[in-house]
Amino acid sequence: MQRLRGARATWYAVNAASAWLGLAVSLAINLSGAYRKPILDSSRYGYNKGAVTPLAEGFFDWVSFFTIWSSVVVGIALTALWLRTRQSAPSPAGSSATGAGWPAPLPQWLADLWLSGLVMVTVTGLVFNLVLSSQATQEGWDNLANSLLHQVTPALSVVVFGLIGPRGQLSWSTVGRAIIIPLAWVLWMLGRGAMTGTYPYGFIDIVDLGTTTALVNLAGVLALGLAVAAGFVGLDKVLSRTQHAQRHLAR
Repeated sequence: MQRLRGARATWYAVNAASAWLGLAVSLAINLSGAYRKPILDSSRYGYNKGAVTPLAEGFFDWVSFFTIWSSVVVGIALTALWLRTRQSAPSPAGSSATGAGWPAPLPQWLADLWLSGLVMVTVTGLVFNLVLSSQATQEGWDNLANSLLHQVTPALSVVVFGLIGPRGQLSWSTVGRAIIIPLAWVLWMLGRGAMTGTYPYGFIDIVDLGTTTALVNLAGVLALGLAVAAGFVGLDKVLSRTQHAQRHLAR
């Protein structure tokens, strides 16, 4: 039992470390001004009339990207899961809510945050690699930050969910609460865009595309997020039933 808990804690720690390291490297690059290039599109983050963006403005652009929000949420959720696994006593064997050895149940806030992070980082990975990667240019340490934020952390988060769990912690009501943070980002991004006239991604650039097209694209991404959330909850229910049946047969 102790070995199982230790393995779970290790997976959570690696997942959290991936998110935090990607954020740390990305922030260091932003604050140091390394690899900073003038952005010539006047409606995109980083534009400063062809000059390099001032540090303070660059920092607020950095914290306004959905990628950054998603890695922060994943980092907090997986750090909390790691701490809980290390510190909590195991649940009684045969608990119907969770797998043996897992302290059950998760607090509602943690289950909601975990699903929110999973959804956000999955959408980040999908949208970047399918839509935005061809437009991205990195060099030096920026390659490490980009890989951690857009490939490693999203893939690792899904793998940890599928292989480690914990199982039986998500419900359909969790989906509604899990989209609160993504919706908060939407309001932040649109509000900041209305004030600065700049947006993080071309497909939601209201200045370039017009309000209707940009909002339709944004609605499509939100619909994708809801579908991903529903998929995670449905998969969790299937895996929970499978795990329960395996424990029943092992008795």
